[in-house]
Amino acid sequence: MLKGDGRLGHDLDPLDRAPKDACGVFGVWASGEEVSKLTYYGLYALQHRGQESAGIAVSEGKRILVYKDMGLVSQVFDESVLGTLRGHIAIGHCRYSTTGSSVWENAQPTLSSTDVGGLALAHNGNLINTPELASRLEPGTIRATTDTEVLTTLLAQDRGRSVEDAAANLLPQVKGAYSLVFMDEKTLYAARDPQGIRPLVLGRLERGWVVASETAALDIVGAAFVREIEPGELITIDERGVRSRRFALADPKGCLFEYVYLARPDTTIAGRGVQVTRVEVGRRLAREHPVEADLVIPTPESGTPAAIGYAEESGIPYGQGLVKNSYVGRTFIQPSQTIRQLGIRLKLNPLREVIEGKRLVVVDDSIVRGNTQRAIVRMLREAGATEVHVRISSPPVAWPCFYGIDFATRAELIAGSLSVEEIRASLGADSLGYISIEGLTAATTIPAERLCRACFDGSYPIPIDRDNVGKFLLEEKAAAV
Repeated sequence: MLKGDGRLGHDLDPLDRAPKDACGVFGVWASGEEVSKLTYYGLYALQHRGQESAGIAVSEGKRILVYKDMGLVSQVFDESVLGTLRGHIAIGHCRYSTTGSSVWENAQPTLSSTDVGGLALAHNGNLINTPELASRLEPGTIRATTDTEVLTTLLAQDRGRSVEDAAANLLPQVKGAYSLVFMDEKTLYAARDPQGIRPLVLGRLERGWVVASETAALDIVGAAFVREIEPGELITIDERGVRSRRFALADPKGCLFEYVYLARPDTTIAGRGVQVTRVEVGRRLAREHPVEADLVIPTPESGTPAAIGYAEESGIPYGQGLVKNSYVGRTFIQPSQTIRQLGIRLKLNPLREVIEGKRLVVVDDSIVRGNTQRAIVRMLREAGATEVHVRISSPPVAWPCFYGIDFATRAELIAGSLSVEEIRASLGADSLGYISIEGLTAATTIPAERLCRACFDGSYPIPIDRDNVGKFLLEEKAAAV
């Protein structure tokens, strides 16, 4: 059982699982630095991307040591643990499971043995040809049930090649989304899939280099942003510095949902701040779906930037109508039936004096199943709101993601089977407006052909074999043997 630490998780309603944020990866090569602590702080900055398990691998040049466990970064690591993780190379990972169950065996970094030493690897994304890759391994070769474990083992078993050459040979055969950080005893590596679906950036320390899922993690450890790692690029970092080689032609298809929800607002993607983009989405949302109202309020904190933009564009005052309890984290004590019926009030409570008698515009980033928004609408009406108009800063999420976000199946997505008007009626809102996919895309300033928008339009940039994808696919195949 996970220990509660008083920190707030994403889910406002435990019955309405929000889109899970793939994973966060971090790597550092820095002689003379406490790389385990740098990695700890880097993972702390990336905690929003994965909250099931955390791990760090380090090397002092002779051996790799891995420490990982279930829980948040702050639960897994303390001063005494970090003090044992000494070296000049480290990689780290915080996980939300997209392939394989949430169990210790599937925590990362993974560790395997090569001809000349060890190999540790951490992965953000999701592969779509995992069964084909796994079929190349001898039965019983791997204990975990993740695409990451398959990838690590294939790299380690490439006898006769260096780790760099083995990666350059294997990665063109790997399909799906992957931003990787990996290491042997002396060298740090990073690679990004040819579509660049998941982010990965390079930063410079005074005495070394950092790679991370988001620029916010560079900021936390005092690294200067250098550039994004290119789609189809493999970089190698050691005492000679950074070397780059291309293993595939770039065909950029960055994840549009990063701008909506996944990335921190203080992160920069493709030279543009995520906060700026989200505020601009709110402005466009106000133009696309205007309404007469007295107050614009966000669902904290996910809807805040877009609510600011909506208020600025519409001229309707912005206010705080819902208070979020910042000390309610993972639910580790099961609530009584009485408390369970209160539901979302454990984490959100309305400011009655602010909203009573008002016509409200409530801005949120997305609707998955609709339970949270339905509860909020009901709560606001009970607190005296005369009208509740819901505005969403993403298009309807109607299709599952196979590239690293654990969206529900299409049947479980409310927009997968209901029209916008039917969803509005289900929520009990007076009106409902989603930003258009064209409006969201324009706000990013990235051309549509360079973005993956599959969860909104069902157009997958890498063809999907539906029979060979699924979170528990390796476990199901193992059980069938």
